[in-house]
Amino acid sequence: MFPLLTLSLSLATLTHAYIWPSPQLDALEAARFDQLGLDGEQLAGRLNPCDSFVFALDGSGRTNAADWIRTAWSDVATYDASAGTGGLDASIRFGEEQQRPENAGTSASDTFAVVTPTRYIGYADTLALMTTMAIENCGGPVIPFRGGRVDATEANAPGVPQPQQDLSSHTAAFARAGFSQTDMIGLVACGHTFGGVQHSVYPNIVNVLNEPNDADDVADFDSTFVTFDNNVASEYISGTTKNPLVVGFNDTTNSDKRIFGSDGNVTMKSFAQSPSLFASTCSSLFARMLDTVPSGVELTDVITPLPIKPAFVEFSLNNKSLEMAGQVRFWNQTQSQVGTVIMLWDDHLGGTGIETLKFFGTGTYKAGQVSSAWYGFNTSSPNTNKILNLDPVAGVERLRFLVNDQVQDQGGVGFAVQDAYMFSDTSCITLNEPQIGLVVGRLDVAVRTSANLTRLYIETSGSDAFGRVTVTETDITRPAQPVVPNPAYELWSLTVNSTFGFTIGAVVDGEKFSTTLGRSVNTNQWPACPGVLI
Repeated sequence: MFPLLTLSLSLATLTHAYIWPSPQLDALEAARFDQLGLDGEQLAGRLNPCDSFVFALDGSGRTNAADWIRTAWSDVATYDASAGTGGLDASIRFGEEQQRPENAGTSASDTFAVVTPTRYIGYADTLALMTTMAIENCGGPVIPFRGGRVDATEANAPGVPQPQQDLSSHTAAFARAGFSQTDMIGLVACGHTFGGVQHSVYPNIVNVLNEPNDADDVADFDSTFVTFDNNVASEYISGTTKNPLVVGFNDTTNSDKRIFGSDGNVTMKSFAQSPSLFASTCSSLFARMLDTVPSGVELTDVITPLPIKPAFVEFSLNNKSLEMAGQVRFWNQTQSQVGTVIMLWDDHLGGTGIETLKFFGTGTYKAGQVSSAWYGFNTSSPNTNKILNLDPVAGVERLRFLVNDQVQDQGGVGFAVQDAYMFSDTSCITLNEPQIGLVVGRLDVAVRTSANLTRLYIETSGSDAFGRVTVTETDITRPAQPVVPNPAYELWSLTVNSTFGFTIGAVVDGEKFSTTLGRSVNTNQWPACPGVLI
């Protein structure tokens, strides 16, 4: 620990999308912008390269990107603006919707097969994120993304337009969902810059093709079907298109031809003449599409990246020492641009701690077009990523970062952290029954005696009948005579077993908090309790 530092440094002025920490926004921001590389969310890896298709070997003719976009539209297309029902709520994950002729094929089931909802990001938000990634990472414009969608508990009413329907039916379906005729032309063109029509799903539209690298006989909408560009428009206007919904052998199903020509080709000509107009129009329309949600659902503001963002900040008590683990991300900056990073922290005694951080790795966004530098909280052992031997009495209240002679502190508020409670390394194994795969342990949680902590509990995740993540809270009560490992903390305990993982939650100053690191009873990490043989 160091005495209070006097810093005569200029303060950086940054515009923040939100104040860190905010669990839901932190999770959405990470999923949105930490895509590949260090701490990547991995969904973007299924778009690398953009002709990837996870359910078949190379050369199937299908792509994840096209499936994700189609699934999102099919989910949105059920929206009824007048009734406020339908929209992007992931109702298409239900078999009832997937089995309808309007959703023929396996696009939706394949899409949701790679979706894992989390505590803060459900099916619907994940589908919106996947669609955004598919467009952005495969050559498209940035899509303003909001979170906060609510997952449906049942299938919505039918309503996805089908190729054999006439123009008036299509116009009415788009109008019901809140889109004009011009919007309809744009959405179809924007969506059909990816993918095509599969013979096995629509044999009345596409014949067997017998083409190399197209085992599933997919007739593409344009010549660059794995990349966002305006070729779907330019090829249509020039008369060179092979779009099976424009020049298909069955004119009844040439729905793109009818839609594109419904305004005398005015919109498609403008797209063909201006790639930038096409891109900006698609950005706006895709954002509107993804933001089409049932009435009563309130979306977040547009998620933008925090320029400096701590992550995975976690405290633990190791005997009499306070340990702090974590990382900090510098958005859209390389290690050479960031340079030396000094972390400062304000403690409970009015002092300030200081530590020079070590470069930890690089993460990327938008198919590697944007890189972010990550620094770990420990200079000597980045693999453990801990600062050891902090004074538990002083503790830590908030973080700041000194970078290029500027203090980064969210406009003066700092990056608040919570050391009112934490995992204690005195946690131990009380029973080990390997023959039945059961391990029982005593979880010890260190509670700061000066904190206004009114409730302590563990959180275990499960799912409800609709696949949505649920969190069950099990209280940890204060013992009559708690163990006091040091002057600042006392230990509260709970018996836990290896059948579930958990996080630790608490109510401090009337606000709920949750640890970021999931834990479980583990004989490789927890010692045996005194007198117990394992």
